[in-house]
Amino acid sequence: MLSNKSCENITNIDVNGNPVMSAVMFIAGVVGNLMALAILGVHQKERRTKSSVFCILVTGLALTDLLGTCLLSPPVFICYAQRKSLVGLTGDWWLCGLFAFAMTFFGLASMLILCAMAVERCLAISHPYFYSKQVRRSFAKIVLFLIYLFTFMFCLLPFFGYGRHKQYCPGTWCFIKMEAEGEGEDEERRTLTFSLSYAVLMALLIAVVFVCNGSVIVSLCRMHRSQLTRRGSVVSAGRKRRLSTWFGQGEEEMDHLLLLACMTFIFVICSLPLTVNANCIGSY
Repeated sequence: MLSNKSCENITNIDVNGNPVMSAVMFIAGVVGNLMALAILGVHQKERRTKSSVFCILVTGLALTDLLGTCLLSPPVFICYAQRKSLVGLTGDWWLCGLFAFAMTFFGLASMLILCAMAVERCLAISHPYFYSKQVRRSFAKIVLFLIYLFTFMFCLLPFFGYGRHKQYCPGTWCFIKMEAEGEGEDEERRTLTFSLSYAVLMALLIAVVFVCNGSVIVSLCRMHRSQLTRRGSVVSAGRKRRLSTWFGQGEEEMDHLLLLACMTFIFVICSLPLTVNANCIGSY
């Protein structure tokens, strides 16, 4: 297997490259996101209510990930079909740059949406009064717009000299250049600053997600203990109905938390290697 450094300028893909894994990831991404969108649609149809803030964010995440999968996978399949790298397909770096931009954009946007979902759940469970008074459905739409705007502007920086893109082995994908060997001092500083900024931002988002999820778990445990205590006491029929409704809402919040935890686990597993690698290079 060639090293990533030797793959940076190759025009033919590494013979050890395997398209099977790329095909499996593409199918899993498309099927998984379509299933998520279908389940959300059925859920909303059954409840016959307007989409909640959480559901809007989940829909935004599924659509973002689905679009990223559908845009990034075809160039990879073309590379394997023609046995050429992204640089080799066009003879220059424009396709590699676009691929790296798209990969960075969809990865960062997805993590930002996941973080917004975690913060939304934390406010809804840990600070219900503030949430009910201040958070509206328009909040989710504004947040999604700001996430896409910020991510788009951030990922454009390498095209203006702040950071660089690089082709990685087996030559079928490009991403942020994590090291700056053989470059001028000023260019090396800009390259490392951008890669380290991306890694630190991803690490902070992961930390925020874990803190918010931990806060939600603690709040749900307190709610459950309180419900058990009250359900064991002698209460009126009306009070029992209210507690039953509250308990049902608690089960729904637990479903939201489990969904959020599963998505967090998947995104962390996918993004952590790049985050750690960039931080290590930046420290070095």
